[in-house]
This record gives sequence, C-alpha cells and structure tokens, in this order.
Amino acid sequence: MQFFRSINKVEAMTFDLDDTLYNNEPIIQRAEQALQAHIARHHKNAAALSSQDWQALKRAAIKKDLRLASDMGQLRRVVLTAALANTTPEKLTTELKHDGELSDAVEACFNCFYDARSDFELADDVHAALKAVSNQLPLIGITNGNVNAEKIGIDGYFETILHASTSRPMKPARDMFDEAAARLHIAPKHILHVGDNIIKDVQGAVNAGYQAAWFACNRPMTLANEPVSVLPHVALDNLNELTHFL
Repeated sequence: MQFFRSINKVEAMTFDLDDTLYNNEPIIQRAEQALQAHIARHHKNAAALSSQDWQALKRAAIKKDLRLASDMGQLRRVVLTAALANTTPEKLTTELKHDGELSDAVEACFNCFYDARSDFELADDVHAALKAVSNQLPLIGITNGNVNAEKIGIDGYFETILHASTSRPMKPARDMFDEAAARLHIAPKHILHVGDNIIKDVQGAVNAGYQAAWFACNRPMTLANEPVSVLPHVALDNLNELTHFL
C-alpha cells in the first residue's frame, strides 16, 4: 500500500467492478464468442457480418444518440436490432420496438451475451475483502458496465449498484458519484472510491470530491504505464488492505 495524499476518516466506500474485482477482458471475449455462436445458429445474415461491420453499426448508433456511449446494454440492443434486420449503418435507428419476432430475436441474443457475460465466480480473497468491509461500512457499486451482480454473488455486499445508462453518464462524469453520495447521506470527502482506471475512477472520484484508492486486478500496477493526470490518495497491493481504513 502506497499513500500519495492524506486520507480523511472513511465512512463509506464505492467500488468499480470490471477490472477491479475481476479481470473483465477474458469474460467479455467468452461472452462475445457465445453470442456469435448463437447468431451463427439462428441468424445467417447477421453471422456473415465482419467485425468491421459490427463496429460500423456501433459507431452509427452512438453518432445517432451520444447517450448510448454510456449504456452498454442499450447500445448492444440497438446494434443487434440493426444487424438482425439487415439494416445498414446509414439507415440505423435507435428506436427499439418491444414486440414482434425481431424484438424477441434481439432479446434472445442479448440474453445469450448477458448470461455469458456474468457467468464467472470471484476469487475467495475478493469475497473476503468485500465481506469484511461491508460488515462495517456501507458500500455502493459504481460501474460503466452491466454485469449481473446477483449472478456473480456480490449484490449482498452493496447498498445498491449504479450502472451507467442513457440517463446516467459513464465515469469519469461525476453524476454517479454525486448520486452515490446522496444515497449514502455522507460527504464525498469521507467516501473512498476503489477502482482500476486512473481516468474513469481516480480522476472521476477526485473531481467529485471523493478520496480515491487505485487497484487493478488485471495488470501490473505501474503508474508510469498509466495516463496519470491526478494521483490517487492510495494505491493498494490487494483489496484486503481496505480493512486498514475500517
């Protein structure tokens, strides 16, 4: 554990999820493979799309509605709708219909990805750290992703988990930090945010008046390799060090 700033009394903690509690990239890769296998079985036209085609649809969707950049679930539904309907990027629409055969097919594809995306278990030491901290302090999750917290067994540690969406801009925007502080009824200067991303988590938290603990489970923690513009209050060697602040 390395301190870069003095720390106020910690009365609550907020947590990023992806790449803080678990290595997210291989999980997403497996989920994408599961989705493509499902599409190959049920939707031959969409299965013929290249990765560049999928990216073009994604860019077109975000260009039509910038809010989709903060909502991974809604963005995926919009892109799947276009792909399954053989819609080109130029003709893509962000308005989703919630009935009919196409809607059911999109939802089946989405559920295939979402189930696979949340099909993993956290390491025992992560559970131990979350349990120890949550026994003494209120916790809130703040994530730009859309993992199913109940399925991976962490929902019981948190008062709530805030997900970025079309109405909640993703970190480093301060909206979710402000919402978490309001829900906790605790001043931001007494909340410690734990996250892996120097910009989205550390800079976002500091800009919102929080204290920031930097921890990444998916890569060597070398600040020289990170896009540092704001230093965290503390860098952790492991999540169990959070008990130091209890």
